[in-house]
Amino acid sequence: MEIKVLAPAKINLTLEVLGKRPDGYHNISTVMQSVSLFDTVTLSKRDDDKVEVSCDYPGVPCDDSNICAKAAYRFFDYCRMSGFGVNINIDKNIPTQAGLAGGSSDGAAVVLGLNLLFDKRLSSHEMHDICERVGADVPFCLEGGTKLATGIGTDLKKLPSFNCSDIVICKPDSVSVSTADAYSKVDALNPHPSYTDEMIKALYSRDMFLISSTLFNDFELALSIPEVNEIKSAMIKSKARGTGMSGSGSAVFGIFTSKRRAKKCYDMLKERYSEVYLCKPIKKGCEAQP
Repeated sequence: MEIKVLAPAKINLTLEVLGKRPDGYHNISTVMQSVSLFDTVTLSKRDDDKVEVSCDYPGVPCDDSNICAKAAYRFFDYCRMSGFGVNINIDKNIPTQAGLAGGSSDGAAVVLGLNLLFDKRLSSHEMHDICERVGADVPFCLEGGTKLATGIGTDLKKLPSFNCSDIVICKPDSVSVSTADAYSKVDALNPHPSYTDEMIKALYSRDMFLISSTLFNDFELALSIPEVNEIKSAMIKSKARGTGMSGSGSAVFGIFTSKRRAKKCYDMLKERYSEVYLCKPIKKGCEAQP
């Protein structure tokens, strides 16, 4: 028996870093949105107690340092299961080190998949608890949709759905961002009013002008990556309603209210960049396939 789970990417409509905590983490305030760009995680039982990860995407580790292995161990510990093992294969489409939570979503997919594979019948709350022990973005990736995330990113509140025609995502070919380096730079920023509060109001009003003009990311401000600014300019020229960098970067997204304009932007960027994606906002997180 095997279980296949679709693991969606996310973008940050806003992302504010509120300060470092005594435990070394940072408090944040962010509006996250799931999008229709997916990895596929396939799980099958083993006859021993090993966790084996396989993935042919360059740079993805296939040992216990992979977040999927960590998620499997956390699941087995939580359920007090000993002597069980699993094969985990990751068919990767979400680019790495891009701020799109591809790894976190894969980890969430493992928790959901193991719950089904071993018929543990854990509740959503119990799976959320496990995901919290795996990583900050993992609970959101499990649930998906449009959410306000606070604390270290694990406290979630449902928001009105973000609706736009299409989203274009582009990762600069030569830029990958270290999250640790990004946080050190964002810690040096001066305080500013909360864009997240304004985004929440905009989502409730369903006003696309307000939503698109309130996109904001502290990491984008702190890092000021030239390639990110170039992609944003190209998207605006293609009539994107708004643009932003996702997570700690370096992927850039543009939101569109015209499918034709989004496709034109996608085609234009594809001539210059290898990792360009055309997708839509979705209302779900990880989902098992029939």
